[in-house]
Formats: sequence, structure tokens, C-alpha cells
Amino acid sequence: MLKGKTPLIIAGVLALLAALLVWKKLQHEEEKVREGWTLVPVVVANRDVQEGTVLDYEMVAKMKMPEQFVTPSVVKPSQFDKVIGQKLMVPLQRGDLILWSHFRSEGTFEHLSSIVSKRGRAVSIVVNGAAGVGGWVRPNDHVDILGTFSDPKTDQLVSITLLQNIIVLATGKITGSTNIHSMSEGDRNYGDITIMCLPEEAEIVILAQQLGSLYLTLRNQEDIGSQDEHARTTIETLMTGARVKELGIERKKLLKILHLGAGSSQ
Repeated sequence: MLKGKTPLIIAGVLALLAALLVWKKLQHEEEKVREGWTLVPVVVANRDVQEGTVLDYEMVAKMKMPEQFVTPSVVKPSQFDKVIGQKLMVPLQRGDLILWSHFRSEGTFEHLSSIVSKRGRAVSIVVNGAAGVGGWVRPNDHVDILGTFSDPKTDQLVSITLLQNIIVLATGKITGSTNIHSMSEGDRNYGDITIMCLPEEAEIVILAQQLGSLYLTLRNQEDIGSQDEHARTTIETLMTGARVKELGIERKKLLKILHLGAGSSQ
């Protein structure tokens, strides 16, 4: 009976040897392909994560992959902190690479023109330091634009409010959809803002920039009304103190209202 099974055993051994040879050959080919590869760490999801989830440290892990396959769109471990706490725009499965495009970033808008209202115009204003409220202005903020000029009739400096309740579209290269956590501290600084206005208002802004200095005042997000036209501030009204005194009374009224409102909310 053993003799009858011998051919089968030999065939089985030969098949196993053939499979082993094929595996060895494939392994050798894989090693040849991997020659010269440099593995670098990347960030991956260590569990399935739903769209809209705020990413935290427990949801990510490190993994190594060939350097030639790691593009700038891949989040690296050294950039960990820039995505932690950010909301995902897409669902992830365990093992998926974490990409910058998974978060709301400046790439969300292919062109700034896509967020400019019809009949609206985007125009940029150069502002630095105090002129830009110390850098506290952010996209989607509402601001007033003030200008200081030399009055051609009197040769006096005058300060006037040019435009009120203007929406800020961008500060430097940052729009309302930019993931600032993916930017360096230097890139977050800006020396200009881009606003949305009417074509005729854009003409005012451009001419005003040529004639004098422009400044911003930052509004409360709920304060979207416009003030009535008021007198210009000149050196004369500044020196006499009459207008300062008048406005001081108005400011005290405002502060009293704010104080009463705060008291009633307690």
C-alpha cells in the first residue's frame, strides 16, 4: 500500500518545493524593488473615524512608508499638533494616511473669487500694526475703514470714516476656510487685508490709499448697523476739545448701557 501512495507523496513534496521556490523568488524580487528605499514616519488613522469628528491623539498613530511616496499633502509626525483638534471633512478608515486636504483649509476655495458676492468686488488695503487693530482682524470680521488726509482747502489734517460695516474676506493669504494650524507663525502675519465692497466703494478705497493713511476699527459681530453722518475730526476740533467732550458723554452712556446689560444677565 505504501508503494501505491509513494507517487502521491513525491508529487506533494515536489509541489511544496515548487511553491517554496516561487515564494523565495518573489521575496527576492521584492527585496530588489525595496533596495534604495528610505522609510520615513507618517501619520495614519488607527481606527475608523466619521466625517465631522474632531481629531485627537487617540485616533492617530505613526507608520513608516517609502519616502518617495510621501508628498507634501501627507501630515508628518512633526506636524502632529497642527491637526489635533481640527474637524475632519472626510471619513477615515483604520490605516488611512492623514492628509492636509482632510481638513478645512485654504484649498477649500480654488479661487478667492468664489466667495465674492455678485456685484461685489474684492480689493486689498495695506495695513500694518495699529492700522490693522494690532493684527486682531480676522476673515469674516466686520470693520469700518477710516482715513487721515490733508484737507486741500485748509491744509489741515482731517480724519474721517470712509466706509462702514465692511466684511473682511482675507488677511494676507488667510481666508475664512484656511487651516491656520497648518501654517507657520510667520505665514499667519499679514500686512494687508482683502475686503468685499461695491465697485464704487473700491474706487474710494483705492484713491484714499493714494491720498492718505487708512486705518481699521473692529466691530462687534452683531453690530452691523451704520452710524449717521457726523462731523469730521480736524486738528482744530481736536485742540479745542469740544468734540472730545461731546463724544465722552456719548461713550459714558454706552458704557452705562453695557453695564446694565451685563448686570441683567447675571
